[in-house]
Amino acid sequence: MWLINSSVGRKLIMSVSGIFLILFLLFHMSMNVAAIFSEDAYNMICAFLGANWYAVAATAVLAGGFLVHIIYAFILTMQNRKARGTDRYAVNVMPKGVEWSSQNMMVLGVIVLGFMGLHLSQFWYKMMFQELMGVHEVALGGNMVSPQDGVAFIKYYFSNPIIVVLYLVWYAALWFHLTHGFWSALQTIGWNNKVWFARWKCVSDVFAAVIFLGFAVVTIFFYVQSL
Repeated sequence: MWLINSSVGRKLIMSVSGIFLILFLLFHMSMNVAAIFSEDAYNMICAFLGANWYAVAATAVLAGGFLVHIIYAFILTMQNRKARGTDRYAVNVMPKGVEWSSQNMMVLGVIVLGFMGLHLSQFWYKMMFQELMGVHEVALGGNMVSPQDGVAFIKYYFSNPIIVVLYLVWYAALWFHLTHGFWSALQTIGWNNKVWFARWKCVSDVFAAVIFLGFAVVTIFFYVQSL
């Protein structure tokens, strides 16, 4: 099957899965921003998602999309390195017009993946997973809270300056990854021509900035609130 066996097919799979993950990031960011305006609204969203079957199904699909994206990113990176041979060991000046992020997508991806583990251990594991296990209260900073009390988790973790800095680093890596990834995905799918080449690049930069600022503002807002 050409989608799996050809380089173009692999790039298409990675692009489609990437756009899917980007849409999730937009949803997740919008959900987090709601916590600034109404803590009750944010907790209502957490309760609505929670361990309901549709949320669990969506999480499984999301995990599958994330896994596919990682696998194909790794395959394409190894394929490109093999094609370059010993040239990759030479000290070369970055070609004019080539972005730093486009040359370091794998490194950025590893950083994003690493921090994803931290995020899942702090939020998903103590919220949805515990609710799936039938746990009604979890320990959080010496207190027992409901797995659906998302605001309590945000306030607790984002009151720690070290965790705040780590998350901001994660957002920055995500921003670099998205600025190239989103535009590259649209290009691979074919939504590109001489007129839209620069336009899609601008859209990608703006979109990545919105995602970055949305997550960063929430993190900084709750940190400042904790002082």
